[in-house]
Amino acid sequence: MTQIDQAVDIREGEELDIKIVDQFMKQAIPGLEGQPTIKQYPGGASNLTYQVDYSDQSYVLRRPPLGKIAKSAHDMLREARVMEALKPVYPYVPNIIAICEDHSVLGCDFYVMERLKGIILRQDFPADFELSEADTRKLCLNVIDKLVDLHTVDATAAGLDTLGKGAGYVQRQIGGWSDRFRKARTDDVGDFEAVMAWLNNKMPEDIAQVVIHNDFRFDNVVLNADNPFEVIGVLDWEMATIGDPLMDLGNSLAYWIEADDEGPFQMLRRQPTHRPGMLTRKEVVDYYMEKSGFRVDNFDFYEIYGLFRLAVIVQQIYYRFYHGQTKDKRFAAFGHAANYLEKRCQRLISQSAL
Repeated sequence: MTQIDQAVDIREGEELDIKIVDQFMKQAIPGLEGQPTIKQYPGGASNLTYQVDYSDQSYVLRRPPLGKIAKSAHDMLREARVMEALKPVYPYVPNIIAICEDHSVLGCDFYVMERLKGIILRQDFPADFELSEADTRKLCLNVIDKLVDLHTVDATAAGLDTLGKGAGYVQRQIGGWSDRFRKARTDDVGDFEAVMAWLNNKMPEDIAQVVIHNDFRFDNVVLNADNPFEVIGVLDWEMATIGDPLMDLGNSLAYWIEADDEGPFQMLRRQPTHRPGMLTRKEVVDYYMEKSGFRVDNFDFYEIYGLFRLAVIVQQIYYRFYHGQTKDKRFAAFGHAANYLEKRCQRLISQSAL
């Protein structure tokens, strides 16, 4: 059996107080005994995610990152409540165990959820995880199907219809992400002004208003360890909202790096979309449109938006590193990544027929 995804030793400066966590856990979950062990999941560059174990019981604790964070970002209470509402109609959401608004515990809002034990595909397949090209394609399609399924959820039935702000989602995203970039820009990163101007000028109307994930990737999907074609969980609901489904797909494609993409883009790869059998970005778009029924003649706007949004996320993280608000050395090269993404956006814009 392929190894189930495991947490590792906690990064320096991101430790939790075990006694305080233990006290909270035992108050929230009757019957817990013994002392916990706490480790950290290495993936992700935003919220901090920990595995809290009591003998044979395992939980996941999520809290915001350290340092200055963007206003309204990393809202743990919102994420947990979205998950609670979505769980009955989208069964791949983990159960929420406890929510904490008392900042005297960890100095922030946080929540605890069930741990879904399974395989998470990160940058590469695990050493003992081997699939044929045909099976890799099957897995790929099954994962995309879960995004399609999410976009068919009845938001009203889930009580999530008020989660968004109504029509004008595309416009709000372009304005919002542009503002966030300008606030997070550092002196060693380009200004993205030409990219932001193009996106502002080419904005389409919303194609629909549905529940969207906003960070749907392989490393946010949990697979059954005994049947890796089966998706048993979808993680990281921080940015879920009501919005345009093609914007959600564009966000996902920003991380969809193919085997023949150029070297600098390969350096950003966080999921095994380069493997033989994985769909290309164009194939993903075609398959999604066929399955979902949502269609546009030209996907360029959504692809470039996804890359720009990724650049803003990267830059917001780099801003914290640049100003010494985090010691995580993974972020040292994020400024170079933002500069590359600006050039990639500019190149795609020059090639676009829009």
